[in-house]
Amino acid sequence: MGMVPGTRQEVGSTLPEGLGQAIRDTAGDIAALLRAVVDTTVPVPGSQWTIGEAAAHLAQANELMADLAAGRERPYGDGTPQSLAAANARALAAFGERGAEPLAAMIVEQAEVFLDAVARSAADKTADRTLVTPLGPLNQSALASYLLTHMLGHGYDLARALGRPHMIDRVRVGLCLPFLQAAMPRVADAAATAGLTARYRLRLRGGPAFGVTFTDGAVDVTPGPPDRPDCTILIEPITFFLMALGRRDPLRAIACGQVLAWGRKPWLAPRFPTLFTAP
Repeated sequence: MGMVPGTRQEVGSTLPEGLGQAIRDTAGDIAALLRAVVDTTVPVPGSQWTIGEAAAHLAQANELMADLAAGRERPYGDGTPQSLAAANARALAAFGERGAEPLAAMIVEQAEVFLDAVARSAADKTADRTLVTPLGPLNQSALASYLLTHMLGHGYDLARALGRPHMIDRVRVGLCLPFLQAAMPRVADAAATAGLTARYRLRLRGGPAFGVTFTDGAVDVTPGPPDRPDCTILIEPITFFLMALGRRDPLRAIACGQVLAWGRKPWLAPRFPTLFTAP
């Protein structure tokens, strides 16, 4: 389910090329999965949710993101996994829809509302404003990357529950990278990083490299690799994405050859995934 050129014009220059269309296509891919569902009470593997609950969460989250893109304040937890889980539970309890077709339509509709809000902000010159999101302050472009990341993560879960191919590809992972990089300091595990000083160079196979530096536990993510990295990690892009979202076991990925490491301290590589808690 790769990106297919749509009939609607890509959102203007406020978003990186292809990001608006990827959001639209991913919402459509998820809707197509849901429209084939007969029983929404089927459990999602590795989750406490059913298909209906996961779809309802996606519909609500897309609406939340659309509101944020329009400049509306929507408090939603404090960024910690515990607070986000509690906010999700409260939101689902207050929202009764679990039907596949209505939720599919809502997911697509709210993705379009988000893109319309982005287009309006470009027209009124407010696209550069900082927005308060569940994972900290982000600009509108990073928020769009967040929306895509969130849909792909739960879209992957739905595809697994239904035994269907997922919609994640290396192009979409690249469009998620700005959000994943922005979120890394926010989701670092303070207990795991305490006292750590290390310089990592992460490179997606066939794609970009970036740096993650820990200085006595503090995390700094840079668009380019750090000087004299202690450890370089080369990782297959979809594997990186799934590991970042807690959907892929790091040790299994290493055993399968999807992660390679070298450098002055290559033994730091297996520790890297343990330094973060997926939201």
